[in-house]
Amino acid sequence: MTKSGTKSDTRIQKKNRAAILSAGLMVFSQFGFRGSTLDLVAEEAGLSKPNLLYYFRSKDAIYTALLAKLLEDWLEPLREINADGDPVEELLAYSKRKLDMSQHYPRESRLFANEIIQGAPRIGDVLRGELRELVDEIAVVINGWAAAGRINKVDPYHLIFSIWAQTQHYADFDVQVRAILGGTDPFDGAEHHLEAMLRGLLTPQVGQK
Repeated sequence: MTKSGTKSDTRIQKKNRAAILSAGLMVFSQFGFRGSTLDLVAEEAGLSKPNLLYYFRSKDAIYTALLAKLLEDWLEPLREINADGDPVEELLAYSKRKLDMSQHYPRESRLFANEIIQGAPRIGDVLRGELRELVDEIAVVINGWAAAGRINKVDPYHLIFSIWAQTQHYADFDVQVRAILGGTDPFDGAEHHLEAMLRGLLTPQVGQK
């Protein structure tokens, strides 16, 4: 639990909290939870360890705060899928937002991946609760689109899993991707490939019932 973070925080307190969270993201995404220390976070934040502990009482408190913000941001694009919109365009927009997050927030993606690899000890309840409920809701929407003939019939869960895999890969395996592509930025090609693949998978053929 943090000792501040309220509306009464001063400008300096807000600045220090932001510096600690940014440093924590850098350290945890690189070393994982077990390999990270408060000393490393404090050094990265440019603060003394006692000063850091004024804002966050433990390494776990920093890590938990980062995961909470990450999950909030990660779930937002899924919530924005509009059941009344064009199905293919809605799913393309979702996949592109996920790809954009991998491009601009790779450390957050790696932080999440590290937590999952460890068995999700801090976010397991959210995965089994809020995330599962949200994915179930979107699955109903996707099945409804398919039943109405607006997209091809697909397994909605595996469709969502594949979108996650094909977008987050570019953040979690950035070193591998760039080693193979050399100096080529992967994201333009990734977006074109993702769009072509999803349109081909989802768009019904003319005359198809």
